[in-house]
Amino acid sequence: MKTRFRTLLLAFALLPVLAQAGDIRRHVGDGMASYYSNEFAGSRTASGERFDPAAFTAAHRSLAFDSRVAVTNLANGKEVIVRVNDRGPWGKGRIIDISYAAAREIGMHRSGTARVKLELLD
Repeated sequence: MKTRFRTLLLAFALLPVLAQAGDIRRHVGDGMASYYSNEFAGSRTASGERFDPAAFTAAHRSLAFDSRVAVTNLANGKEVIVRVNDRGPWGKGRIIDISYAAAREIGMHRSGTARVKLELLD
């Protein structure tokens, strides 16, 4: 019984990874990313949901809401998958704003910005 439970638990733990294994990636740009300050926590995004700094979300000027985007930090190769739920960034020269949680994942939470590659996941 314990072995069966562990097997089921492992299968559910790997489910998100397996679901993304077959994703088709389309390069949508390279440029500078920044991240949202925690002071925006709870504010409404352009999609109508509340901003959560702990969620893996992003603002992009033109990608459809709920699009999944792989954001790769070109300095260290670390990648995070975010969901677009807001519009922006409005800072000069920026191509995407990501949440604090996503920034930590790719190692840009201290510098505040990073040169990144964006790939749309289908």
